[in-house]
Amino acid sequence: MTEEMRTKAAVVTGASTGIGEATVRALRAEGWTVFAVARRADRLAAVAEATGATAIAADIADDDDVERLLAEVTRAGGIDTLINIAGGARGADRIADAKTEDWEWMFDVNVLGTMKLTRAFLPMLRACGEGTVLNLTSTAGLAAYEGGAGYNAAKFAQHAMTGALRLEEVENNLRVIEVAPGLVQTEEFALNRLGDQEAAGKVYQGVEKPLTAEDVADVVRYAVTAPHHVNLDQIVIRPVAQAANHKLIRKQS
Repeated sequence: MTEEMRTKAAVVTGASTGIGEATVRALRAEGWTVFAVARRADRLAAVAEATGATAIAADIADDDDVERLLAEVTRAGGIDTLINIAGGARGADRIADAKTEDWEWMFDVNVLGTMKLTRAFLPMLRACGEGTVLNLTSTAGLAAYEGGAGYNAAKFAQHAMTGALRLEEVENNLRVIEVAPGLVQTEEFALNRLGDQEAAGKVYQGVEKPLTAEDVADVVRYAVTAPHHVNLDQIVIRPVAQAANHKLIRKQS
């Protein structure tokens, strides 16, 4: 790995839309080599064409895909930064009405996918001497709320995994960062969770200025481009209108 690539190369997951796509754009604007990873090859190809990133279509919860991804990145020269953004929520049911398939999907993507990708790239990140792992979690992983149990559980698990990784890898000079956003208005998050455009729209209704994907991507960019000895262990980012998960100011129309 060359010195230039060692300090400016990242894998970004969830890169076909939302915060992942915005992060690819932010890092490419800084001159980074970026491997953009997502399941949807068509959308990923459009992001790569627009930004100059290298597109690698892969499912981070699939062992074979993770092995192939690692091999492709290794052949291309490697990375020093892994940015785990892929994730999401499904459903807003209370536990009494919980759908097992929704919970399984959330754990596969948010928890097992993050673990599998991190496990695969750890030897490379250790070897570069100044590696970074950034996990995008959520304020849902810091405070529970009604109707959020499945997503809470997955993001609490991802939050705990991030803390454990920091303790385990500090002797390898690995920097481990957690970015936990609150309400972010993106194209797909609420729609994928609720499955209905009208219901998704109500999530943001009356909120004057929810966060955007670009807001969060800018924080991610800052965290991974800071000098390596600076570790922003945990960054919580919310819109001003959201003082806590349960307190959100909505203005009447």
